[in-house]
Amino acid sequence: MGESSYSFSLTTFSPSGKLVQIEYALNAVSSGSTSIGIKAKNGVVIATEKKLPALIDETSVKKMHNLTDNIGMVYSGMGPDSRVLLRKGRKSAMNYGLYYKDPIPVAELAHRLASVMQDYTQSGGVRPFGVSLLIAGCDERGPQLYQVDPSGSYWAWKASAIGKNFVNAKTDLEKRYNEEMELEDAIHTALFTLKKGFEGEMNEKNIEVGIVDDKSRKFKVLSQAEILDYLNEMEF
Repeated sequence: MGESSYSFSLTTFSPSGKLVQIEYALNAVSSGSTSIGIKAKNGVVIATEKKLPALIDETSVKKMHNLTDNIGMVYSGMGPDSRVLLRKGRKSAMNYGLYYKDPIPVAELAHRLASVMQDYTQSGGVRPFGVSLLIAGCDERGPQLYQVDPSGSYWAWKASAIGKNFVNAKTDLEKRYNEEMELEDAIHTALFTLKKGFEGEMNEKNIEVGIVDDKSRKFKVLSQAEILDYLNEMEF
């Protein structure tokens, strides 16, 4: 039996040891908009494309969200799937706070979301989530950036990219990343990397940028005016 014989089964391994539906979920992520995350010395930035049809009101579409006051996320892949994870992440963070009387650590929330995604890879009657997440936050351990994939795998990253242009974007990040990089430099690097794979004109209306710094420990999605200021500072 070939690999195709197992392509519709989520819970059955193929002879080569693959769960083919997870690979299909990763294909859904790879066809989504590019998203970039960079951990700086004093904060984290995440940025993403937000290309929409001309007649859609761009203010009604958000790809970047707060999970808690100090943790935010962005997705690449299927938007409706991300809403499920956003809701589960917020509920999990709230339950942690009620039980422990402390804000949930960034690593713990990444772990919990990864566990939800992993559950959907070994249960009948469900399918894997068609999204990958970049989770940015800051707590007692400092700035942190995590990537969570449909398989339930998650890692802490210094810089990462997901979506359709992730291979080239990661190559650029490897060349440009510096562990002594400040948050302002990381924002410029994220925008420059996003621009290199951007089709058409990149402006404040078709991208989103979110930041969290180690002083305020508050995740914030930048306004269009703030994004425009950063774009005007750069020479593409």
